[in-house]
Amino acid sequence: MPEDSFERSDLDPDPVAQLRSWLAAAAEAGVREPAAMTLATAGADGLPSARVVLLRGIDERGLTWYTHRGSLKGRDLAANPHAALVFHWEVLERQVRVSGPVSEIDEAESARYFATRPRLSQLSAWASAQGQPLASWEELAEATREVGDRYPDAVPLPPFWGGYRLRPVMLELWQARRDRMHDRFAYLREGDGWRIERLAP
Repeated sequence: MPEDSFERSDLDPDPVAQLRSWLAAAAEAGVREPAAMTLATAGADGLPSARVVLLRGIDERGLTWYTHRGSLKGRDLAANPHAALVFHWEVLERQVRVSGPVSEIDEAESARYFATRPRLSQLSAWASAQGQPLASWEELAEATREVGDRYPDAVPLPPFWGGYRLRPVMLELWQARRDRMHDRFAYLREGDGWRIERLAP
């Protein structure tokens, strides 16, 4: 069962450390994909879009994920390099919101991560024009086979694929309470540090 409440004194002064703690708790609670997060972006036209991606890294620099740079999210971030992330763990009745500027991860770091991916994931990264019209599944399967023939050994990083890192300027924690008087705390960046505020639910 989730906690009834938590207090300001229960929080780590570092929001990244606090998020790590909640991610670990979600994994321990049996959440199937605790690193799944909704990524919300908006392009130059201001129209928002959202989708679920997987957190692939978290450290003092921010939160990291990888994708096709020509996808809608990649095009949005090229035009408007800011985003919001949401984690939701129903079994714990917890939610985390994060927002901030986004930067592209350099080719060397992206290549190191790409090398850890299963071969089929590497091949499909080359073969799939993510989000573009596709005549049939067979078309994608054939394109994947062709990439496999081209790269029978190591598969290099595609030039159109790589990582992104969001640097938090706000991180909000939400914990449900049985009385519906939910707990909400926000970390707000101030210079090199953070201010923590309790928010009305």
